[in-house]
Amino acid sequence: LGNDHPDVATSLNNLANLYKSQGKYAAAEPLYEESLRVYKQELGNDHPDVAASLNNLALLYVDQGKYAAAEPLYEESLQIRKQQLGNDHPDVAASLNNLALLYREQGKYAAAEPLYEESLRILRQELGNDHPDVAESL
Repeated sequence: LGNDHPDVATSLNNLANLYKSQGKYAAAEPLYEESLRVYKQELGNDHPDVAASLNNLALLYVDQGKYAAAEPLYEESLQIRKQQLGNDHPDVAASLNNLALLYREQGKYAAAEPLYEESLRILRQELGNDHPDVAESL
C-alpha cells in the first residue's frame, strides 16, 4: 500500500491509541502526528478521518495537561465535523463534549456548559433518550 496510504494512517492511529492507553505518551505522539499528516495529504484537510485524528491527538495532549495544545485541535475537529457531517451528527456531539471537558478541566465552567448542553441535545435528537451515549452524557 505504501507509507502514505490511509490504511497505514489508520494503523498508526491504532498503535498510538494503544501507547496512549499504556501511558506511553512520547511513543504515541509521533504516531498520531504521522497519521494526521497522511490523512491530510491523502484525503484532504476537511475529511472526517482528519477530524478524528485531530481529536485523538488532542486527547493525548489533555491526558498530559497540555490544554493550550489541545484546544485548537478540538476546535478544528469540531469545524470539520460540522462542515462534513452536519451540525446534528453524533460525532459533532462528541467533539462538543470533548471541548467542554477541556474547558471543565481548566475551570472554564461558563464556556463548558453550553457545549455540554448542545452535545446532549444532539444525542437525544439523533439517538433517542434511551441510548447509552445519552445516558453517559448526563
